[in-house]
Amino acid sequence: MTPTPKIITISAGSKTHCVEKIACGLTDCTMTSHKIDTNCMTLTRFIINEQMKYPAASGELTQLMNGIQTAVKAISNGVRKAGIAELYGFTGSSNIQGEEVKKLDVISNELFINMMISSYTTCMLISEENEEPIIVEPTHQGKYIVAFDPLDGSSNIDCLGSVGSIFTVFRRKRQDHSRADLSEALQSGRNAVAAGYAIYGSSTMIVLSLGLGVHGFTLDPSLGEFILTSPNITIPKRGKIYSINEGYASCWFKGIANYIHEKKFPKNGKPYASRYIGSMVADVHRTLLYGGIFLYPDLSTAPEGKLRLLYECIPMAYIVEQAGGKAMAKNGLSILDIKPTRIHQRTPIYLGSSEDVGEVVQFLAEAGKGDNCVA
Repeated sequence: MTPTPKIITISAGSKTHCVEKIACGLTDCTMTSHKIDTNCMTLTRFIINEQMKYPAASGELTQLMNGIQTAVKAISNGVRKAGIAELYGFTGSSNIQGEEVKKLDVISNELFINMMISSYTTCMLISEENEEPIIVEPTHQGKYIVAFDPLDGSSNIDCLGSVGSIFTVFRRKRQDHSRADLSEALQSGRNAVAAGYAIYGSSTMIVLSLGLGVHGFTLDPSLGEFILTSPNITIPKRGKIYSINEGYASCWFKGIANYIHEKKFPKNGKPYASRYIGSMVADVHRTLLYGGIFLYPDLSTAPEGKLRLLYECIPMAYIVEQAGGKAMAKNGLSILDIKPTRIHQRTPIYLGSSEDVGEVVQFLAEAGKGDNCVA
């Protein structure tokens, strides 16, 4: 006769779970004392509320964001199942940036493209993974142009590191159904209608700005909806963390080398902590919440920097400025004031707390235009 298994309970705060039920995946909200919010603010509801402030709004931006949400949910699911579904590893090809393409990169890119086209709100798509712009057929056209990086930090996938998606939304210049022209996509960040990113970590979150502040929405797996969990995000004026790839220290110019030395060995006060994940989304997300500075400077080996202006730097700069921070390029020029000349154009970027960014700009100015490489 098989003995009855002993049931062990684990108590954690207000929650009490049975080990057997945990193992079987039977625990749910009914086993906790947490109340169900019957009036939660979903991302779609939030955007509709914002839309109602503008009587002339057509609702296309709401449709567009629904498409982005769907892509993000699917990518989030893919990231969680990457090992089981054999989505690790490379496809054997390279993208326009010369980077080896991973399987999940390809899937994420296709998801974004398909969701954007099927939303009937876009006329052109700019992707990190595609050399040329994707022109939407007239039968599916709308008035928006979306530039996106479908899976930022994909080198972290195999080691279960945080990855993300980044996007910027522009309104096309011509309000007709003519074929979109490349020049319509080459707009400065000041013309952006919306920008945001999704981070796939311990939970999935979309951080979004429609031009009136920054808000964070966390995916509730039980509902399948993004719920407003971080309203009105603001970045501290000064932080205690710097984020830069110090493996390239031998290629830094003097302005950056002097700044990092000052952060490590300050004449007064405590040194800054160094944190670098290698995924722009993860590093900027931490900077947004805790303050400090994220730096990807120009290098002797990469005079234009590494990060792309349209679909990496502009959306992150838009978010950070809306949260009260700064995002600068060389010579103290705001990232949002740069008008791209190429869709895959690169730029150095210094972004984060306003006082920290102001300080690094001062170091760059003091070093002068002719500063020499440290190496």
